[in-house]
Amino acid sequence: MICRLIYDCKYFMDRSTFINNRIVPMRILLYILILIGVGDYQLLMAQGGPDSLKLSYDEYLENILIYHPIARQAGLKQGFAETELMKARGYLDPEIVAGWNEKNFDDKLYYRKYGAKLRFPTSIGLDVVGGYENTKGDYVNPENKTDEFGFWHVGLELNVLNGLLVNERSTAIKKAKVYQSLAENEQQVLLNELMYASLSAYLTWQKYYFSLEVLEENKAIANTYLANTKEAFVNGEKTAMDTLEASIAYQEAHNYYLKNEMYLVKARQIIENYLWYEDVPISLQDDAIPEYFKDPFFENVTSYDVELIEYHPKILATINKLSMAEIDQRLKRSKYLPKLKVKYNPLLKTQGSTNIHSFSSSDYKLGFEFSMPITFRKERADVNRGKLKIQEIELDLEQKRNELLNKSDASWAQQLLLKEQIDIQNQNVVMYKQLLDGESEKFNYGESSVFLLNKRQEKYISSQLKLTDAYVSQQLEVLNFLYYSNQLLER
Repeated sequence: MICRLIYDCKYFMDRSTFINNRIVPMRILLYILILIGVGDYQLLMAQGGPDSLKLSYDEYLENILIYHPIARQAGLKQGFAETELMKARGYLDPEIVAGWNEKNFDDKLYYRKYGAKLRFPTSIGLDVVGGYENTKGDYVNPENKTDEFGFWHVGLELNVLNGLLVNERSTAIKKAKVYQSLAENEQQVLLNELMYASLSAYLTWQKYYFSLEVLEENKAIANTYLANTKEAFVNGEKTAMDTLEASIAYQEAHNYYLKNEMYLVKARQIIENYLWYEDVPISLQDDAIPEYFKDPFFENVTSYDVELIEYHPKILATINKLSMAEIDQRLKRSKYLPKLKVKYNPLLKTQGSTNIHSFSSSDYKLGFEFSMPITFRKERADVNRGKLKIQEIELDLEQKRNELLNKSDASWAQQLLLKEQIDIQNQNVVMYKQLLDGESEKFNYGESSVFLLNKRQEKYISSQLKLTDAYVSQQLEVLNFLYYSNQLLER
């Protein structure tokens, strides 16, 4: 088939990611053509019967979901989410810090300071810290002086108030976990939008392609009447006015045909915007055709579950954004608490390079740091801004819910009306054809005029065009309904 380009590709798609399965080489001829640089990589037809030129719904969607840049872009969303979570967990990575400082002047060792520290952060405001210090020199501050072997220390640093349970570390990890779901939602939004736009383009192509067939029939009928009228004029049965009128009718039919062909060219160009092979855009073969417009690509929708709208990816994405804003807001509120950090480090002396004294409760370093803004203006502004942000997202969420619900209701009602319209229009086509055939018989016997014949033909052709439009519009409404009611990806 047309969309099987160089390889038969199978894929599996769940709600969060694509998994490309094995790639199996297909026709050597296509491979050779690509190697020698075939023009713009036209879609080539498979060998076979008349269906070989048909671009089916399944092949069209398969090509888009595998190769289209937006589909591939959607597949990257989960990768972004994983890197975000990795970055957030990096707040808990152990950290080692070491430093060496020495000063010699006038043949004196002023100081030599060496220190190393290893910090183990936790998700709460507690750090486990251990390290080693060794200082030497004639002018070292006595409080920092050690013996020649230095000393070891291990202890805790605890944020008692601000930062104990709610801090940047825990907030980043919580937000990153929510971002996992948000990335899945955004992936589904992209795929939804892509499928909706591409299938709408396919339906437009269907409409103008099969309308062109109707207008081609219209032109053929008008041409037959023109030829018959000219012959009747030569035989003295029709006047020159009849011939002129038949000629004008043929010109009008030809003009309608050309106008529809112009729309068809544009519709094909839009279809080609969605067709790719790897990183290369491809184009339709000139004689490629869509599936028959009366063959629906979606089964008739027989039920309407309003609750599905609540799980629409746009709704879920907004809810996840709201969750992230609320997590941020809790961090901002925690800034109202004063900062109080308590540090306790037991000290261990050494007698040699490896001999460490046992622990003594009298050897330690203890301290605390306290700070608090006087007016909290910055903190209050951050909290107020966070409130406004949450209100903005909540209003956006309500608007999206209401919009999707109203559009789903409207689309559901229009589907029922279009089904009834299709039944009526099918009957009209049959009856207008009978009227046209009857008028044609009367015209052949000289009992009718070109004017009346043209009117019958116009009604018959118009009814066929309306029927095509009704079928396509009905499928478009099914597409709209599935999109708004969150059933498109499943279908």
